[in-house]
Amino acid sequence: MKILLAEDQAMVRGALAALLSMEPGFEITQAENGDRALQLLREEHFDVLLTDIEMPGRTGLELVQWLLQQKSSTRSIIITTFGRAGYIRRAIDMGVNGFLLKDAPSDQLIEAIHKIMDGKRVIDGELALMALGEKDPLNDKERRALRLAGEGKATAEIAQILCLSEGTVRNYLSEAIAKLNAANRIDAARIARQKGWI
Repeated sequence: MKILLAEDQAMVRGALAALLSMEPGFEITQAENGDRALQLLREEHFDVLLTDIEMPGRTGLELVQWLLQQKSSTRSIIITTFGRAGYIRRAIDMGVNGFLLKDAPSDQLIEAIHKIMDGKRVIDGELALMALGEKDPLNDKERRALRLAGEGKATAEIAQILCLSEGTVRNYLSEAIAKLNAANRIDAARIARQKGWI
C-alpha cells in the first residue's frame, strides 16, 4: 500500500514515517509541504494521502479538494493538532475518508488506514460532534485571499498569487471582513483562523 505523508514538521513527519514503515505492506513517501505533496500526487498514484492541515504552500484541505476534483481513487486522512470545528466541517463536506488528532494512539492511525482501504470512513467521534458547530460563511476565494492577508501579504501580492485584479482581491477581503464582523483584514484572518475556516 503506497502512502503519501504530507507534514511540514520534520520531527513529526519522521516519527510518523518510522511508525508506518513498521507495518507490513506499507510503502511511505514523504512530502515536507503541500506544494511538494501536490507535485507527487500529480506524478504517481498513492493509495492513501495522510496529511496535516496547516502547511506552507497548499493546505491539507486544498490537497483533499484537488483529489476530489481529479476524481482520484486516493483515500485521504487528515491528521492534525487542530480540532477546530471549521476544519472538521470542511473536511467532512469534502468527503475526507478519515480525520484524526495527532495525539491519538499510533495503533488507532494504522487501524484507521486499514478501515478506509476497506471503504469505511473514520472520524473521531468527538471531532464529528464539533463539526456540527458554526457554519463557515466564507467562500473559497475569500478564504484564500484572507489566508494570504493573514500572512502579511499586501493586496498587490495577493492579486499576483491568485491571478486576480487588485480590485477583486479588495472585494473578497471586504466581503470576508463584513461576514466575520471584523475590524480589518488582519482581525478577520485571526477570527477565521481561530474557527478553523482558513
